[in-house]
Amino acid sequence: MPSRMPALFLGHGNPMNALADNDYTQGWRSLSRTMPRPEAIVCVSAHWYRPGTAVTVNERPRTIHDFGGFPPELYRMNYPAPGAPELARRMQRLLSPLAVQGDDSWGLDHGTWAVLCHLYPEADVPVLQLKIDETQPAQFHYDLGKRLAPLREEGILIVGSGNLVHNLHTYAWGRHLPDPYDWAVRFEAKARELILTGDHAPLVAYETLGEDARLSIPTPDHYLPLLYVLGSSQEGERVAFPVQGVDGGSISMLAVQVG
Repeated sequence: MPSRMPALFLGHGNPMNALADNDYTQGWRSLSRTMPRPEAIVCVSAHWYRPGTAVTVNERPRTIHDFGGFPPELYRMNYPAPGAPELARRMQRLLSPLAVQGDDSWGLDHGTWAVLCHLYPEADVPVLQLKIDETQPAQFHYDLGKRLAPLREEGILIVGSGNLVHNLHTYAWGRHLPDPYDWAVRFEAKARELILTGDHAPLVAYETLGEDARLSIPTPDHYLPLLYVLGSSQEGERVAFPVQGVDGGSISMLAVQVG
């Protein structure tokens, strides 16, 4: 009988974290040592943000290098995890009557493999991705998380990969910024408080949380994966923040573990 798996939101940050040995990547590595081994992984990545809902059905999903301007060694990285086509079909049934396309053209983008290469470096756990429908409001994504919650009872690890605060316009590219912006600190603190108390409604309606939220979430792509994880949680479950920090002043690396 599979153990109920936690659900994880991981602030993935810079793609170079795939190659790095730092506080963030060490925190990711330690997570897999404290959890049961998953039967498979469903990852909701900020970088598959397109119209429509889809799941990858590849037997062997390709490693997508969806970025530019990085060192050659990053482009040489390969994460050859097997796919999970049977799980994809299970998800299509679970989410019915929502039309969920089976997609064999995508693969694993860096929102997925740049964190999983630290959690499961042997790439021996089946992985699929769920596309974020960019045409839908935040409530839709939270509700999808609720509908995916039964997978956790089947030993499936639900991972949301994005960043709670993600403002590249204010990011300190190539510079060391010792302190995060005040608005980033305030918004992260508010979000943590709401997550700890289980008050998800303001986080779904994040656009009502004022100027700090507007600066922290200028676009929803990196934020919405959090809502899938929160949606999959159960009332009264333990919540922890196993990885913390703000990179470049305006990228929150906060990780949220439910269960």
